[in-house]
Amino acid sequence: MAARTKSKVTPKYKTKYRVKNWPAYEAALRKRGDVTLWFDQEAIEAWNAPATGRPGGQPRYSDLAIVTTLTLRALFRLPLRQTEGFVASLVPVMDLDLATPDHTTLSRRSALVEMPQFARHLDEPIHLAIDSTGLKIVGDGEWHAHKHQTANKRRSWRKLHLGVDGDGFVVVSRLTDSGGDDALVGVEMIEQFEGTIARFTADGADDRTKVYEVLAAQGGPDVEIVIPPRRTASKSTDASGVLAQRDAAIERIAEVGRRQWRKESGAHRQARAENGMFRFKRIISDGLRAKRFEAQQREAMIGVLVINRMTELGMPQSVAVTS
Repeated sequence: MAARTKSKVTPKYKTKYRVKNWPAYEAALRKRGDVTLWFDQEAIEAWNAPATGRPGGQPRYSDLAIVTTLTLRALFRLPLRQTEGFVASLVPVMDLDLATPDHTTLSRRSALVEMPQFARHLDEPIHLAIDSTGLKIVGDGEWHAHKHQTANKRRSWRKLHLGVDGDGFVVVSRLTDSGGDDALVGVEMIEQFEGTIARFTADGADDRTKVYEVLAAQGGPDVEIVIPPRRTASKSTDASGVLAQRDAAIERIAEVGRRQWRKESGAHRQARAENGMFRFKRIISDGLRAKRFEAQQREAMIGVLVINRMTELGMPQSVAVTS
């Protein structure tokens, strides 16, 4: 039996938490398992695609119908044919006269369907935490390794980047190749975010001047930035504005050490993004079923929409347990 992997955090410094809203959180967890489904009148009327006005074959199903079907697939982890049968069995139960997309249509449209935007209204500046994780995909490398019995058994994978606010909602996301630069993707996510950032937390991979500059342009000169400087980082000669926060972090780390600086600065709050990735892998999947990159991007976004919907039902409110 393999030995358990021990935590890298020394037990002496590991913070313990207690959930203080167990009744409400338990009710939210039960709601996540509720399989009561219905289509409102707006969805029924928008199920079939309108005529495009162009010659040739016309699409039969709207983007809403495709996204709805693919969402059920992601939620229940179904292959395409089982998804087709599952949705076809729901329509008669709801006493509706609607045709359902077949598996071939779902496969083809999954790379082309227009995705809805994150329905998250942000009236106030937020605390944005970003991080990335790997999602497995079935690539030709594995097939060749199995067929020819070669030693190269490395899995192909994509990188999912999530931007999470203080309430646990994913407000921005990106799916990239495994070799994508975290800092460059982080810049794109900040520019893509439609809102105001009051505080930004990330790991050392985002310790780039461009990240600080984009945050200053997006959040203003008062934006608080908590990014651990690289261990080889040195102070700037003429740092000003938000870059002065980086120099202050380097000075403080030299005085009290990196662990104490992380505690003082609240760098541990990046765990919100790590929790979001854990929830994605635990609830949706740690891999992607789609073969084409465009379809994989939409599959990942559908998974994020499902996670956000569950977050709306309720989240635990944890407080640190003081010894």
